[in-house]
Amino acid sequence: MNKIELLKQQLSQRILFLDGAMGTMIQSYNLEEKDYRGERFADWDCDLKGNNDLLSLTQPDIIKAIHKAYYDVGVDIVETNTFNATSIAMADYNMESLAYEINFESVRLAKEVAAEFTALNPDKPRFVAGTLGPTNRTASMSPEVNDPGFRNISFDELVEAYTEAVRGMCDANVDIILIETIFDTLNAKAAIFAVEQYFDVLGHKLPVMISGTITDASGRTLSGQTAAAFWNSLNHVDPISIGFNCALGATELRQYIEEVSNIADTHISAHPNAGLPNEFGEYDETPEEMAKELADWAAQGYLNIIGGCCGTSPEYIKAIVDAVQNYAPRKIPTLEKQCRLAGLEPQNITPDSLFVNVGERTNVTGSAKFKRLIVEGDYETALEVAKDQVENGAQIIDINMDEGMLESKEAMVRFLHLIASEPDIAKVPIMLDSSKWDILEAGLKCIQGKGVVNSISIKEGEENFIKQAKLIRRYGAAVIVMAFDEDGQADTMARKIEICQRAYKILTEEVNFPPEDIIFDPNVFAIATGIDEHNNYGVDFIEATREITRTCPHTLISGGVSNVSFSFRGNNLVREAIHAVFLYHAIKAGMGMGIVNAGQLAIYEDIPTELRNAVEDVVLNRNPEATEAMLEMAQKYQGAGGVAKKEDLEWRSWPVKKRLEHGLVKGNADYIIEDTEQARLEAELPLHVIEGPLMDGMNVVGDLFGEGKMFLPQVVKSARVMKKAVAHLMPFMDAEKGGGIKSNGKILMATVKGDVHDIGKNIVGVVLQCNNYEVIDMGVMIPAEQILKKAKEENVDIIGLSGLITPSLDEMVHVAKEMERQGFDIPLMIGGATTSRAHTAVKIEQNYHAPTLYVTDASRSVGVVSSLLSDELKDDYIAKVRAEYEQVRERHKGRKAQVKQHSLEKARLNKFDLGDHQPTKPAFLGTKVIDSVPLDELVAYIDWTPFFQTWELSGKYPKILKDEVVGETATKLFADAKKMLDQIVSEKWLTAKAVIGFYPANSIDDDIELYTDESRTEVLETLHHLRQQNVKAPGRANYCLSDFIASKVSGKADYIGGFAVTTGIGIDERVAQYEKDHDDYNSIMLKALADRLAEAFAEYLHEQVRKDHWGYASDEEHTNETLISEDYKGIRPAPGYPACPDHTEKEKLFELLSATAATTIELTESYAMFPTAAVSGWYLSHPGSQYFNVGKIDEEQLESYAKRKGMTKEVAERWLSAHLHH
Repeated sequence: MNKIELLKQQLSQRILFLDGAMGTMIQSYNLEEKDYRGERFADWDCDLKGNNDLLSLTQPDIIKAIHKAYYDVGVDIVETNTFNATSIAMADYNMESLAYEINFESVRLAKEVAAEFTALNPDKPRFVAGTLGPTNRTASMSPEVNDPGFRNISFDELVEAYTEAVRGMCDANVDIILIETIFDTLNAKAAIFAVEQYFDVLGHKLPVMISGTITDASGRTLSGQTAAAFWNSLNHVDPISIGFNCALGATELRQYIEEVSNIADTHISAHPNAGLPNEFGEYDETPEEMAKELADWAAQGYLNIIGGCCGTSPEYIKAIVDAVQNYAPRKIPTLEKQCRLAGLEPQNITPDSLFVNVGERTNVTGSAKFKRLIVEGDYETALEVAKDQVENGAQIIDINMDEGMLESKEAMVRFLHLIASEPDIAKVPIMLDSSKWDILEAGLKCIQGKGVVNSISIKEGEENFIKQAKLIRRYGAAVIVMAFDEDGQADTMARKIEICQRAYKILTEEVNFPPEDIIFDPNVFAIATGIDEHNNYGVDFIEATREITRTCPHTLISGGVSNVSFSFRGNNLVREAIHAVFLYHAIKAGMGMGIVNAGQLAIYEDIPTELRNAVEDVVLNRNPEATEAMLEMAQKYQGAGGVAKKEDLEWRSWPVKKRLEHGLVKGNADYIIEDTEQARLEAELPLHVIEGPLMDGMNVVGDLFGEGKMFLPQVVKSARVMKKAVAHLMPFMDAEKGGGIKSNGKILMATVKGDVHDIGKNIVGVVLQCNNYEVIDMGVMIPAEQILKKAKEENVDIIGLSGLITPSLDEMVHVAKEMERQGFDIPLMIGGATTSRAHTAVKIEQNYHAPTLYVTDASRSVGVVSSLLSDELKDDYIAKVRAEYEQVRERHKGRKAQVKQHSLEKARLNKFDLGDHQPTKPAFLGTKVIDSVPLDELVAYIDWTPFFQTWELSGKYPKILKDEVVGETATKLFADAKKMLDQIVSEKWLTAKAVIGFYPANSIDDDIELYTDESRTEVLETLHHLRQQNVKAPGRANYCLSDFIASKVSGKADYIGGFAVTTGIGIDERVAQYEKDHDDYNSIMLKALADRLAEAFAEYLHEQVRKDHWGYASDEEHTNETLISEDYKGIRPAPGYPACPDHTEKEKLFELLSATAATTIELTESYAMFPTAAVSGWYLSHPGSQYFNVGKIDEEQLESYAKRKGMTKEVAERWLSAHLHH
């Protein structure tokens, strides 16, 4: 049994234990300079204290004793004392020549100790891992602030240094190679290259462990990669394990180990620090605390190998062994084969990716502008070209420097170095494009992520092809293979297929190249050239694509799309039309990637019909006259009020204290700086102005609000005025250092991870600040760990969580559990549109011993907070709430028992009957981007009632304006809203964008199949839905959305639509300005109006769909009132809402529509949309379709749904927790 097999055998049986810190143990010996020198180096020419690796030569007994101490407490693997033992790091001590010897001796010492322990217990073999540290240089980053393209180490220098170290280790018979504390992935790739290169010399492989370092709460390595990108970039070494160590303690590292455990099909290792260092650089976390945290990791199934890093010792490792040893090791998941690329972020190409855009404008052979910039040395502007490509939707950027006027290799290296310092570009993978191998290889030595080589081929014979493929694999890249062999480029379908199949066989059988990392380019050639032999080039590519994807499993097809239109260069309109038509057919045949100008892609359906038909003729070679007709067609498309009321200023004559109160109550900021300054000059200290007249004024505001005499919009305006006054006073207070403002309490507020909605949270924060509470608003999408860390740092009195989407409910439960686990003892407030008293009582409160309270709205928040923080009221208030929640739980139990439900089979038998309805075919199939709708067209479609609800004013518009209680406030609010709305429209503050799509569809039971075309033979996507199971009154159906689509067995051709709209483009800059001006009122107003415009856009677009784009109700006529009451035919249900409550289905909608590229709307990990002023959903046209609530489902339907989705039951349960009837 070789070392890899032995180690895998042990890993399959139990969790293995790694040792703890070597440096911490060496420090405990308090060694002096003479101890480091020993006799051999007594006269060395520089100080040696701190050169820990040297101790393997000068103090071998100490190093052996440390290894023994770790083996004594149950460790399986010790790391050698070689963290800095490369010639690069040893140069600090002028000891470069000792690198081999230190590595050899360090392994020899550890192996001696390991052999002793293995002999004592052969059933527990002990291993030695040879440590390769990161060196003190970085290949991906410049040490020169003024020259981001500079590097003080090269890839080749790193390979040379690592090779020497590995040679020493292997000569001493090391068991494992451990590449650890990786803060720059490119350094690690150099280490891997050296290791694999030396394995070739050795004649066999050793197990390789990879361990990176997440440097801080950003969740990235020092060189900027996320955990998933890190894994994608290094898994080509086929590591025995992947994991993280150093920089963070176990608590902070947990989320990254959990993440990588879900995506890596190898073992998981971790060796965190003993917590985070204190201000003295010492570690305060106890062995028991660390062990408890890691035991929970093991219980959750995250671990295969666990140990410790900085601050840990045998005492820590013993505690970890005792706490973890009885847990089963993590099972390695089986993952789908897919091309997993990476820049700073992962780019996984799945069957659902539809099409990957490769940006083509950073190519000197294809872009005159880019070529000019590079030739002139204007790299700064050239970077903007790359950035534009990414911003316009390029998921990979192709870089080509093959130009006779350039030193192409130097230009490639320089540009890649500069890109590495631009996160907005470097986040996507790089495609290295050159016809010269030396340029490709130079590029491979510059990219830390997993890129793509474009390209290699068999044109120079199999030997060279195999050599290059092996090197590409060793550098950790995917490869494009051109359909080119010894006889030349493939131009016919038969030749394209023959060459690609031959290359596939060589790569998979001889090189062991992963098929998912092979991308074939079957050659896109120009059509409509006037040469008859060229007429079938488009068809040849499309049909070859179909056959290659069928016979070469898991591979991708790519191509240079612009080649196909080369005959029409200079006519961009026609070229874009040709590209769109060509892609339309090639993608359907299996083309998954293409080199395109991401910012200039026409939409197939938007091409004028006559032009599209002419283009189809040449692309598909439909008639012999197509070229002539196209040339003629190309000529046609060549280059183608009142007077404002005078303000009553009598109040300006009042005393300054009353003026401040008046300004606060009225929300008038016009004179607040002037009045605050006067009050400051009259006061003894600036602080007295805040604690005196300003707080007195805010107390009046609070009293009026509490009595129902002021309403939320007015309170928010008051807060804006208060913030401006305080901002004016702060510099004076800082100068006097007179102490801070005494608040009534400190509240931390956050919208939970995955959720981007913040209007309600912001309003609560404003109201609390008005009542002299200090509010720390962390913003949106905040993970639990960050919330709790901040709460500890700020020593807050209460934590408030907000959320709008249903996944946020589970995240709130998670936060409560974490608060309990971490020993918090402060109240937890829950709020947001999706939350409820019942959910808080049933799901959240029972997970946390301290008070947990649901807050219905902003007006109640002050009462809740003041009761929680009052010594007199607190106990009685908490007891009362807990008694109420206990009653809620009891009622909930009873209600569960009383709700009668059908079995899933019975519910399906009671489905909605479509009758004899004949579906209408939409005007087009596929997608269409709509980005030219003026905002003034949307204003008439606004539903104003929810706008007032945002401000907690109850009533239906327009009646609310005349309401006896809130009418006056509502009218003023409405006037402000209309004024801002006029500005939004006239000054174009916001931009509206949308994308719609229609697809052939039929239902199968509770699912809806979407098809690629009208033949309905190829499934494009399957939408999964849920069915109502509650027992209905006679004659009422148990609805499922699939009921409204004709079934597959009916033979009827039905359709489904999808949409995504936003009016949130441009909002962030305006909001930031308002917040900078302490203007919460207008900040919230703008967000609320953007939300209303988004809903209005959705309503407007649905009307256009019904009348024109789909046309099933072309003669309908509706007023805004009847639109709001949904009197029209058809519905637009949204994933995550009652009729289709699973948010994960939204991902399919976005992929079908390419919604992010088309509209900029992005999905968070919990499938919330950002910008928040966005709406998306499905279009269903059946006249009997209606909105409904799925309600509760039973275990049977949950299991059925999970199985159909290809999702584990546990994951489905989490997403549908609010709908489970058990």
